[in-house]
Amino acid sequence: MTQTWLTQEAADRLQSELTQLEGPGRKEVTAKIEAARAEGDLKENGGYHAARDEQGKMEARIRQLKQMLENAHIGTPPASADGKVGAGMVVTAIIAGDEMKFLIGSREISSGDLDVYSEKSPLGSAVLNQEIGAKVSYTAPNGREISVEILAAEFYA
Repeated sequence: MTQTWLTQEAADRLQSELTQLEGPGRKEVTAKIEAARAEGDLKENGGYHAARDEQGKMEARIRQLKQMLENAHIGTPPASADGKVGAGMVVTAIIAGDEMKFLIGSREISSGDLDVYSEKSPLGSAVLNQEIGAKVSYTAPNGREISVEILAAEFYA
């Protein structure tokens, strides 16, 4: 399993979201369900079904956040002595002739200033564990073969 590194800022942001969802968020959705339930016939009660859907999505997000926070390493990952691209790194690369910077990992660790690609995405899996200076290619979802030259990789801070 890939280790997920979170900056302290990202961990605090996710913990804050979890606290809000588990406390006020749950109370709000429960109140919506109770109000809709009081209206009567649940079979044709759109408000009730919408509130239940919202509750399901919220509970799924709570589970996702708990798992992420329980399994994450918070802080700065150890410096990569092997010079290879790994999860949690900002990669500078020439992709199809254009220089780009992007983060390999989860959108949860980014503060929104970079494009983020999962390690399982076509681009992410192409550059993961590659050395700086490597030239690789991957097949885009549209079937096009795209070339990538890795110029640099550093841990996201």
